[in-house]
Amino acid sequence: MVIERLKITDYRNYASAEIFPGRGVNLFMGDNAQGKTNLLESIRLASVGRSARTTRWQELIRWGTKAATVNVRVRSAAGADEVTVRLDGSKQVLVNGFPIARMGELMGVVKTVLFTPDELRIVKEGPGERRRFADIALCQLSRGYFYALTRYNRILAQRNKLLKGDPTDAELTVWDMQLAREGARVTRTRRKFVERLAVLAEEVHKDISGGEKLEVGYEGAPGDELGEIETGLLASLEKSRSRDRQFAVTHVGPQRDDLSIKADGIDLRSFGSQGQQRSAALSLKLAEMELLGREGGEYPVLLLDDVLSELDERRQSKLIEKIRSYQTVITCTHLTADVREKIGEVTEFAVRGGTVEMQGARK
Repeated sequence: MVIERLKITDYRNYASAEIFPGRGVNLFMGDNAQGKTNLLESIRLASVGRSARTTRWQELIRWGTKAATVNVRVRSAAGADEVTVRLDGSKQVLVNGFPIARMGELMGVVKTVLFTPDELRIVKEGPGERRRFADIALCQLSRGYFYALTRYNRILAQRNKLLKGDPTDAELTVWDMQLAREGARVTRTRRKFVERLAVLAEEVHKDISGGEKLEVGYEGAPGDELGEIETGLLASLEKSRSRDRQFAVTHVGPQRDDLSIKADGIDLRSFGSQGQQRSAALSLKLAEMELLGREGGEYPVLLLDDVLSELDERRQSKLIEKIRSYQTVITCTHLTADVREKIGEVTEFAVRGGTVEMQGARK
């Protein structure tokens, strides 16, 4: 998959910009606060329907204007597709000119993997960051998973709302059965995804780290089959019922699950060094890229936001080896001659104060 055109209007600090990326490595260079990250954010918005930096879409509209538009045209093995996101009183998403009724219809149209310096939080911060990492990847792989996750979250919200009153056991049992059924689907899909991801991440990490063994696992309701997981969730919900009543919130289910991340037996979430955590985060992202490429039939677009300067020489080299295989969009303030030589041919753009100027293909 490649992005053929990105067009934005009144987005962040851009009044208007139209960009035609090359099929290989694209380099967007400029000083800080010129708008480089805003370009990646707009691509990600068209990919997953949300910004990676804010939950308030109103913040994406350029100051002093009332509406913003992002348009991304991609080409895949199936042909050309176009996604338009309009921010004007509400957020509207169109695929090939037609408004979508459900956000699930957007999933997989513009596939991307985003890697920023903040991705370290996948390893070092709370379980929510790791669940979000897995969920975004899975939603791009499977619209069915997106809808299952949506149903689960809707049922969970209804059960939590019920707990704020004084529900009877019979009322809770009705919701528990629904929650366990949908929760089993979410848990099983996540677990199978993590198992496949772990194999790829271990290979990448061994190369990046010089031999450390990375182990990634899923921490959730036990079981491999839907019925087994559902039965376990239902029993756990019943056991947790008095506690749930006391705090008016559901304590059991996929919304509490986590990914374990270990290197040579050390839990990197709590005890990993900054270098180990950075290596693990990079390994997970490159494994995600490979998994989406293998299972989706073609590689997504890789978005790298100012990460090369954060990596040591070994990690830089390993990352650069990979990016030659697919379309990549890189932002940075500068590149050393050594790094530029490693990357090879790039399509280069200069970013200044909300404007983008193509510099052409360079070696």
